[in-house]
Amino acid sequence: MAKHPVVELTSEASWNLVEDKFTPYGKETLAKLVTFLQDDVYPCVRLAHAQIPKDPVERWNTVIPVVQELKVKARKLGLWNLFLSKAHYPEHGVPLSNLEVWVYPVYVASPGDSTLNVMGLQYSDEGGQIASEAVNCSAPDTGNMEVLARYGSPDQQKKWLTPLLNGEIRSAFSMTERYVSSSDARNIKTSIRREGNDIVINGHKWWISGAGDPRTRVHLVLGKSDPDHPGQVTNSTASWSYLQTLPEYASFDPWRCSATTTRRKDISTTVEFGFGLGEGFRGAASYALDLMIQRVTDPARKTFGKYLYEHDTVVAEIAKSRAEIEGARLLVLSAALQIDKYKAKGAVERNWHCQ
Repeated sequence: MAKHPVVELTSEASWNLVEDKFTPYGKETLAKLVTFLQDDVYPCVRLAHAQIPKDPVERWNTVIPVVQELKVKARKLGLWNLFLSKAHYPEHGVPLSNLEVWVYPVYVASPGDSTLNVMGLQYSDEGGQIASEAVNCSAPDTGNMEVLARYGSPDQQKKWLTPLLNGEIRSAFSMTERYVSSSDARNIKTSIRREGNDIVINGHKWWISGAGDPRTRVHLVLGKSDPDHPGQVTNSTASWSYLQTLPEYASFDPWRCSATTTRRKDISTTVEFGFGLGEGFRGAASYALDLMIQRVTDPARKTFGKYLYEHDTVVAEIAKSRAEIEGARLLVLSAALQIDKYKAKGAVERNWHCQ
């Protein structure tokens, strides 16, 4: 029997851990994805960068043509919205289990390239970012679509979810705030209060995923509807005004599209756009290891007549790094399997690592 194409990108032992949990459709889709990435996405990385305008204003108003071409091809191949499991989102998902969905970003990697984050879980190298958008699995759209699919009203789903699922628009997500440790949502200071038929939002957000994309049409904001209740976080959408774009690692990245914004005092939006007050709430490591291996096998970097990898301490650190990455992969797959068995909340109650 021929080996599955994904074996070339990971190892036969790793694939054997999950192969029996894949349906024939899941195996076929994964094989098509591997071929699409190798034959279509990787060769377009340089072209995609060449199509990004140098002008700082024009670049934020440009949709990269070759990525749009890849999206058309991916959809024809059935490589579309692969992050959304039908088992958990029956009306909108694809016929893949949660485990199958998560195997894609965990295993689809190749030497010299980062783990391709096709589920949009952010971020690795440029190939991964192009791949994730090509198959409509880019952050922050994936998470926003899950929120809309699970909690959105029929009107919200028609207005925002369907165009997102079709890849017609993009979205943004505002959580991070400048003056608080906002990775813990309970620390968020942005307020959301009801006034008649409207909700009023006050706050200052920055590092907003997707804010710089010219196709962004819906913006999810995290804020508190009850400031005296530290555990309560609400999702909403509203108008905003941009102050500036922010660089990441000294560059303005058109795929991350982060920006800092301010919410004008007492911005008001109709309550129709809220999800209900009080109801809210690896790839870089693999790429770094690839770069490490390139460096230690480079003849120009020999020391004391040896390749760097021939020094015991260096090869020990490489082995340790690989073990840590594999351990992280197994935790992801274990969490995905538990979610398939017990749904998200049940998995969290049974396994701390599912968080």
